[in-house]
Amino acid sequence: MRHSYIDKYAKLDSFIHRIDPRIKIVVFFIFVFSVVLTDPASVLPFFLYGILLFLFIVLSRIPFLFIFKKSLTVIPFVVLIAIFIPFINKDNGVILFQSIIIKSYLSIVSMIILSTSTRSTDLLKGMERLKVPGIFIMIASFMYRYLFLIVDEMQRMQRAKESRSFGKMNRLRLIRTLSNIIGVLFVRSYERAERVYLAMCSRGFSGEIKTLNSFRLKISDIVFLIGISTILFATLTLRFWSS
Repeated sequence: MRHSYIDKYAKLDSFIHRIDPRIKIVVFFIFVFSVVLTDPASVLPFFLYGILLFLFIVLSRIPFLFIFKKSLTVIPFVVLIAIFIPFINKDNGVILFQSIIIKSYLSIVSMIILSTSTRSTDLLKGMERLKVPGIFIMIASFMYRYLFLIVDEMQRMQRAKESRSFGKMNRLRLIRTLSNIIGVLFVRSYERAERVYLAMCSRGFSGEIKTLNSFRLKISDIVFLIGISTILFATLTLRFWSS
């Protein structure tokens, strides 16, 4: 079955794609920390962060529409959580609400750029080289790999249900059918996980991420890290320089 993989544009050849995955991961966290630590009442820093992300997208040659659609799948959950802040904090509630939405959206877009411009295996290998705990890397790798298999299984079960039912179901029957589907899906997912685990053990899997690409830092990687870090630091401290 066809799925919309988040790293479908990871094979493009652009300046951002050629940056070492470790550098991109470090820049991503520096960017997110800078956005989070920015004063909610400031406007210019957020505008500059948006311009920086715009340049990243242009340099990566990833379609704007793809990134926009991916960001819309996450931002509604943020809005649902933050919408109650103006009612709780009546003094600065509106400012905090706007700040949370803007900061969340900037962080989401930066994460999409990182994951879209980097192969999933290279991204996991970069995290491993940066000494990220192995349990997190393993969970992320298995989740990305086998989530699509679970979706396939659920779609097959959905088609089987539709082929065996005629007309509209009443609400009680629909809830009962969906409950059965969820239960069977859980059992099949558990059984598949056991088979995958035994297959990996029989092949000598040690938990190390294997890639064909070798990571070597280049001068352009170091310049990119220093340049972006300087820009982000200057943007973060822009309010202090202007006062």
